[in-house]
Amino acid sequence: MTVTAETGEGPRTRNGARHDESGTGRRVWHPGWVDVCAYDALLPERGAVALVSGVQVALFRMYDGHVHAISNRDPFSGAYVLSRGIVGTRGERPIVASPMHKQAFDLLSGECGDDPAVRVDVFDVRVRAGRVEVYIPRGELAGSGEISEPVTEPGANVGTAPGADVGTEPA
Repeated sequence: MTVTAETGEGPRTRNGARHDESGTGRRVWHPGWVDVCAYDALLPERGAVALVSGVQVALFRMYDGHVHAISNRDPFSGAYVLSRGIVGTRGERPIVASPMHKQAFDLLSGECGDDPAVRVDVFDVRVRAGRVEVYIPRGELAGSGEISEPVTEPGANVGTAPGADVGTEPA
């Protein structure tokens, strides 16, 4: 049976994906908010990684309480290491520096400060009832674990502090 996001048929995996039994090597899931972890499990200014619908998502809780989510994959090295990067700011913008070659990525836009033509995927994130949720967009995951269509427009992810209610799904 082929599973599609539109029909919602088929068994779910632990992280909300539905298996595609067509032999294409892709996972298909219902787009929407996925519960990832307790807010208190994230340490300020430290990264954590979560497997969300087959994608490694790097989560960062800032000292001001906001949480940001980006792809864990460093586009320069291909390694899944951004969650282990150094968190800081450039001007007023929160960034993470890759532990591999130290390129800095803006946590709001995903843009690389050292090479604006390169960016990482940015995921919408919210905190509800003490739980961190990441928005999974409509689309499929390629066999490489990357989303096969853009996740958000640059700057669409504003991060969410506890108690803030985003309320609706991103457009």
